[in-house]
Amino acid sequence: MKILLLASAFNGLTQRVWCTLREQGHDVGVELAPAHTPESMTAAVERIDPDLILCPFLKHRVPEDVWRRWTTVIVHPGPVGDRGPSSLDHALLGRSPRWGVTALSAVEEMDAGPVWASFTFDVPEGITKSALYNSRVADAAMDCVAAVVRKVAAGDRPKPADEHPRAVPGTGELPLLRRPAFALDWRAPAADLARRIAAADGAPGAPVELNGQTYCLFDAAATDEHSGAEPGTIVGRDAEALAFATGRGTLWVGYAATLDRRRGPKLPAAMVVDPKDAPFRAAPAAIAETAYRREGDIGYLQIRSYNGAMHTEQCRRLTQAVEKALAEDTRILVLTGTEHAFSNGIHLGVIDAAPDPAAEAWANINAIDDLCTAIAAADQLTVAAFTASAGAGGVMTGLCADVTVARDGVVLNPYYDMGIFGSELHTWSVADRVGDTVASRLLGDKLPISATEAQRIGLIGAVGPRDWDEFGRWLRAVALGYNDPVTRGRMFAAKSRRRAESKPLSYYRTIELAEMARDMFDDRHGFHAKRRAFLGKSAPAETPAKLRFA
Repeated sequence: MKILLLASAFNGLTQRVWCTLREQGHDVGVELAPAHTPESMTAAVERIDPDLILCPFLKHRVPEDVWRRWTTVIVHPGPVGDRGPSSLDHALLGRSPRWGVTALSAVEEMDAGPVWASFTFDVPEGITKSALYNSRVADAAMDCVAAVVRKVAAGDRPKPADEHPRAVPGTGELPLLRRPAFALDWRAPAADLARRIAAADGAPGAPVELNGQTYCLFDAAATDEHSGAEPGTIVGRDAEALAFATGRGTLWVGYAATLDRRRGPKLPAAMVVDPKDAPFRAAPAAIAETAYRREGDIGYLQIRSYNGAMHTEQCRRLTQAVEKALAEDTRILVLTGTEHAFSNGIHLGVIDAAPDPAAEAWANINAIDDLCTAIAAADQLTVAAFTASAGAGGVMTGLCADVTVARDGVVLNPYYDMGIFGSELHTWSVADRVGDTVASRLLGDKLPISATEAQRIGLIGAVGPRDWDEFGRWLRAVALGYNDPVTRGRMFAAKSRRRAESKPLSYYRTIELAEMARDMFDDRHGFHAKRRAFLGKSAPAETPAKLRFA
């Protein structure tokens, strides 16, 4: 089937749909709506003449000339009956225990067309909007896409919404929620504040007043511990996370941004709000940077990076955590991300906000290289698990392990697309796994691949279940399998051969950093402008040729 993806951005969900449909044998192309006027969009669709138009992430209106002539299906992040642009915001603010995704035909009224498919899911307590979107919403959206493609191929038609069962009661048209709707009052209980911050995650952010300045807060967690201090007082600090007194309990905040006429960059909280010599207090597990546990000969180190970005000091702390875990008398170290994030490499936001962005970028790439070297040079067997989608240096960090696996549904972007050559030992790890030809294609094409495709080409070793709990059990079984004496001996022998047949890791790192120095200090490929455009979410001027139909 010839399927056009009409989207506002080639985001994680759009990439997942693109990968899956292509792997199923469909002819798939993308057109980015911001690059078009209604007239040029209609002309583009007419030129393509697709069998089906899918809109997995679309904030723009589809021209009537398009949806009247071609089957056009919108994937809406709400259950049947829900309408409006702030569906997930309302679901989290209202503490809805269940939510859904609906695929419906585009019509004149937004989100009002007949229904092709709808799937619902439980909403975990305390989950952020971004995490919900990238997990349960994305999974339900993929179910919707599969159902739509199947029904279109069979010649079926959608049903009017009022003929479809309402799996979530009380849905209807809800208004757009702007930033003031998420305003915080320090006198409220910490749990209520954390929920509002979670609902505003990503955008628009939850605003609050502090010492005469307005901020937006992100990445929060509440504890019952009550300091008795004046609400809004900073009562603790753990790395860059800050603890605030509230009307009841303590609110921990990992990220913040200034808010004047416009919102400033989203940065680790202590880089935005003066911590005023706050005493050390251990952050709760929900926003802790690492978590380590040991089961016999196997150590498990979970790394948490908000939205996948890892700044210089964080990379240094993660390297220390890896080295500390490797100092134990374990035989295997398993490295994972969280359910909702793995890593996308260096922290472009912290780099851009630094007084000297080039110097900060240089410090950041060296710090993440130290982390990669610690993993790659370990004497123990190392296993890395892509628990969530990853990109650029985050992918390369995972590939530094002896064994790399992934969770089903994960999408990898194993390349650099920000005007930089890239480092993280990728000139060794990628070719070592897939050969020079495939490595050159992956790095040169700059296209996402699914975990399934990554396994097929040998980039990773295996793909585990999508369900988070099932994946945890599967990963534990994988680690135990490698701990079998015979298997472990074979793996260590292969590891020794791999080292003997490769140049020293410092060779690859030196070559990469020589290239990176020119990109960061001489800006030979526009790193600084591309970084600012990315952080500013600049609309694309055109759809990249690599995404269009041939």
